[in-house]
Amino acid sequence: MSTTAAEQVKGGSFLMTPIGALPQFTPEEFGDDAKEFARAARDFIQGEVLPRDEQIDKLDLPLTIELMKKAGELGLLGLEIPEAYDGMDVDKRSAMLVLEEMSKQGSFAVSYSANTGIGTLPIVYFGTEAQKKHYLPKLATGEWLAAYALTEAGSGSDALGAKATAVLDGDSWVLNGTKMWITNAGFADVFIIFAKVDGQHFSAFIVEKNDPGISTGAEEKKLGIKGSSTRTVILENCRIPKDRLLGELGKGHKIAFGILNIGRFKLGVGSQGGMKRILEYAIKYTSERQQFGKPINSFGLIQQKLADMATKIFVCEALNFRTTGYIDEALHATSWDSPTAGADKMAAIDQYTIECSISKVWASEALFSVADEAVQAFGGYGFSAEYPPEKALRDCRINRIFEGTNEINRLLIAGTLLKRAMKNELPLMQFGQQVAKEISNPPKAESFTGPLARLKHGVELSKRQCMLAAGLAVQVLGQKLIDNQEVMARMSNMLMEIYAMESAVVRAERMVESGHRWAQIARDITELYVNESWHKVHGDARMLCADVVEGEALRHALAGVRAFTEFHPTSSARLRGRIASELIQKGSYPVDVI
Repeated sequence: MSTTAAEQVKGGSFLMTPIGALPQFTPEEFGDDAKEFARAARDFIQGEVLPRDEQIDKLDLPLTIELMKKAGELGLLGLEIPEAYDGMDVDKRSAMLVLEEMSKQGSFAVSYSANTGIGTLPIVYFGTEAQKKHYLPKLATGEWLAAYALTEAGSGSDALGAKATAVLDGDSWVLNGTKMWITNAGFADVFIIFAKVDGQHFSAFIVEKNDPGISTGAEEKKLGIKGSSTRTVILENCRIPKDRLLGELGKGHKIAFGILNIGRFKLGVGSQGGMKRILEYAIKYTSERQQFGKPINSFGLIQQKLADMATKIFVCEALNFRTTGYIDEALHATSWDSPTAGADKMAAIDQYTIECSISKVWASEALFSVADEAVQAFGGYGFSAEYPPEKALRDCRINRIFEGTNEINRLLIAGTLLKRAMKNELPLMQFGQQVAKEISNPPKAESFTGPLARLKHGVELSKRQCMLAAGLAVQVLGQKLIDNQEVMARMSNMLMEIYAMESAVVRAERMVESGHRWAQIARDITELYVNESWHKVHGDARMLCADVVEGEALRHALAGVRAFTEFHPTSSARLRGRIASELIQKGSYPVDVI
């Protein structure tokens, strides 16, 4: 995927662009360097972290600190820090491949990701030269560890409603307020703190743990990720030097929301790492557990669970690395030598707000589903704390809340698409006009080519159903649409499924065309996913129409949606049976990228 091509890809444009027309990075394109980084992370996790799983989850913070510093010695904390500040400055794809491996122990994954992502990257993108030189080399090695403090008791999703204040007193800022649920607070050396200057200018600051007036509360008692530190951060006349303002005065929202965007696609990638570990022990257990004289994974409904888990992993990889690929190519257009590099790179990431939120929501919900099905596959043992699914289910529940709740992200997905269309940044209206003309002559299956032509047809029909329903909502509700959260959520659900289906189809077809060793299972997985998800889009399109009109208008709208339903399912049971057979034979998720 070239920079020139990537510059033509606008966030959200996948809905209006024919399938396969946009450049798309797939996991099969990773180079040797990226794989080496990932193997180092895998060795570290398997050799140092997973053997201490139980100890970590007893909130052994000295052990977590020790492991974080070892990760720093291996270069795993400085991957996204520029070389000028002792980092490695690898591309996002390589860093995400590492993050996937680091996400196979829930509590440690949270500590690692909070440190390398939302804790460090605000300084990377928004710090002054002096701030970067002072903090980034220490953060790259693990000498210092970081935390991000945005949330307050009264301002979670409404981040700009924060009550923490900052007042300039001579050459010092004086901060007051309380931040809630701050990851890494129990051991962080550096905190990115958000407060309002003079009660109104939302801004960011760098606070060190030894600054006068900063303290932390007791560790939170949590449902899951019990081995990660989560505390309240208390600022009582906390005095810091004037030069610790991060970014511009009153522009803290750019840091807060921009960094959360990064956190969202990272959380998506981390979720697939968790799914792979769950699938592996689910296959092992169901192969060993006997009922009626047979291993339980010989039964159809257990095979269904295993196949669905693998399908979610494959699709998750496809959409996550597609998003990361777009971001990487956009970032490459700006050199760190530019005086506006940080702001330009953040603007490039913001272009993919829609895709970042899709990665976060889709992947976090897929992970929870996989963990829940693992509990079910283990039966009574799955409910026991002595077996791994119980902890996996508790640990992954937070992912639907982290980095903006999934509800907020659903509003962002549809809301951002509509706002860009209204600004003529996306040709949504033109696509809507095209779809309206196609009602009497919808795309035919025979007009698509390639080994997965039938699935491409299904994706294109889904795009048109989504466009008809969304267009109707815009026409009827106008500006009030943005306040109708259920309608917005239905639109977002359709957009997520379309992005997921398309990402998987493009990936699988490339694997088939290149003769990849896992091409057949990739094809089966993708066919299964489109088989099942196409109907989700159809159902949401129908229900969205019913949400905004009734009577004759509804009958007319549903007739338009029906014009794009000539997609016929195949047997999901046969597909799942073939997928499950491969999984059982391999003993793990077979499509290993590294």
